[in-house]
Amino acid sequence: MSVVGVKVSVCLYPSLALSSRDFSLPSSSLYHDRKILRLGSSVRLRCKSYGKRRTEPVLAVIESRVPELDSSSEPIQVFDGSTRLYISYTCPFAQRAWITRNYKSLQNKIELVPIDLKNRPAWYKEKVYTANKVPALEHNNRVIGESLDLIKYIDTNFEGPSLTPEGLEKQALADELLSYADSFSKAVRSTLNGDDNNSAETAFDYIEQALSKFNEGPFFLGQFSLVDVAYVPFIERFHLIFKDVMNMDVTSGRPNLALWIQEMNKIEAYTETRQDPQELVERYKKRVQA
Repeated sequence: MSVVGVKVSVCLYPSLALSSRDFSLPSSSLYHDRKILRLGSSVRLRCKSYGKRRTEPVLAVIESRVPELDSSSEPIQVFDGSTRLYISYTCPFAQRAWITRNYKSLQNKIELVPIDLKNRPAWYKEKVYTANKVPALEHNNRVIGESLDLIKYIDTNFEGPSLTPEGLEKQALADELLSYADSFSKAVRSTLNGDDNNSAETAFDYIEQALSKFNEGPFFLGQFSLVDVAYVPFIERFHLIFKDVMNMDVTSGRPNLALWIQEMNKIEAYTETRQDPQELVERYKKRVQA
């Protein structure tokens, strides 16, 4: 693998994967050994890989990340015919919609607009989304919010590979798991907050059992779907935080979950949205200390 004018070594970091497509980026960031390498000039990368999943994780190319818009940013001209996905780079709810957009290869059709949640522009609430949250999708002169509703909307209303399961049995399990997603997060946070030491164990056991329902693949419904999109931003964070803060591996004794995480790390649409793991954990620690 080569970068024009730059020699790049494949890293062994297991959470990131190189896209199967050629990239021409005006500015790019590469994760290498938990460090972000900035490439200021135009970069073109080639890696011979086909399909959305790779057989092994390698160096990641991350879509050029522009600075988040804050209170000093000029307002965007909304409802001008453009389709925009408003996110925050650090928000797990927004990450759901971001993954969905990437998986369906909509980078050229849905513009990514990052918002600084700690210093949001006043115009975002006034002109874009009165709920003042992310994610939000500006499409066809309306704005759609709420992450679970939004990933279904993107999957239904845009081209690209479908993330909706076929068959009544899979549809029923998908509905059950999507309905449980918020309860899962609350249960795990209850343990992290010291309120209930057993709730996280119960929640992860539920996930382990759910991952055993279909054996034609490692994902919740066998094949990659909206259910995986809904859970991965949260399991990504909980896996790292429990290991670092509580010295506990949530995959221990849960082989289905361990395999799911391993296979998720081969999905480019997901790895392109990941944060630096060390920064994620440090941000959590600062939040707890505050």
